[in-house]
Amino acid sequence: MTRTASHDRSLDLIFGAVADATRRSMLDRLRSGALTISELAQPYDMSLNAVSKHVKTLERAGLIRRSIQGREHSCRLDMARFDEAVTWMSYYSEFWSTRLEALETHLKSKRGRGAK
Repeated sequence: MTRTASHDRSLDLIFGAVADATRRSMLDRLRSGALTISELAQPYDMSLNAVSKHVKTLERAGLIRRSIQGREHSCRLDMARFDEAVTWMSYYSEFWSTRLEALETHLKSKRGRGAK
């Protein structure tokens, strides 16, 4: 897997953004479609300013896009960055699956030879 400083920074932003439960909840709510900042803020016991900070973190990570119409700001998911993170995780999932299968084979062979 080819790594660049830009790619590493992008993954840092993505994983940092989804490390917070409130932001994950916001992303989950946006799966149904675009929401205004006020709509996004409704279920949370926090100020609009705090919600805005979460939204900015998600924007910096490229996980959402904000559009402005008049005074109303709407947010929607941007799946391209999710795909980037999934690709990275899939690579390592495959890597570790192969390693764990090799370990299992090794342990079975040792057990079969009577090793303790």
